[in-house]
Amino acid sequence: MRKGLFITFEGPDGAGKSTVIHHVGEKIKQNGAHLLITREPGGIEIAEQIRQVILKKENTAMDSRTEALLYAAARRQHLAEKVIPALKSGIHVFCDRFIDSSLAYQGYARGLGIEEVYRINEFAIDQYMPDITFYLDVPPEIGLKRIEKHHGREVNRLDLESLDFHQKVREGYQLLIQQFPERIIVIDATQSLEKVVQDVYEHVEKVIRE
Repeated sequence: MRKGLFITFEGPDGAGKSTVIHHVGEKIKQNGAHLLITREPGGIEIAEQIRQVILKKENTAMDSRTEALLYAAARRQHLAEKVIPALKSGIHVFCDRFIDSSLAYQGYARGLGIEEVYRINEFAIDQYMPDITFYLDVPPEIGLKRIEKHHGREVNRLDLESLDFHQKVREGYQLLIQQFPERIIVIDATQSLEKVVQDVYEHVEKVIRE
């Protein structure tokens, strides 16, 4: 049986990842592909419990290293319990955030160091890296305004960080794009939703057919 594709979606807060994943996923399923859509941190019960601790707005005293370790722990459980079994069964997986988020947010924006945070996650992911990563790029000013207007969206501890922090997150992603150009595909997320969905879908369909 052919192994499923592991496709992750990254971007600053407010980039529209969840919406794009939903729309692209529907189009892929209509074509008959077996697809699992999930998210980080979360996706399964244990990881969702860790998510509540990480993103709870009141947990402002959380140390940056604690934050990075909790993300890695949630990631490991999610992989072991949900993602890896799906991939081995030939199911494609769309995941809203993965290791690149930790590298950009904790590694770069928090100042822990991209290499240091990568080493923490090496143990967690056990060499399970995405086949493709879509980076939905949007300036933090636009992303944060989208969050303010989206009243149904969960507002978490990271959303409340300063504009400077979110700018650093975007800078961190730019470094990762330079480091992994063969894996990360940049999508302009300031375009209309229809255009973003179409851009992503065309890339995904091509890879699935190969």
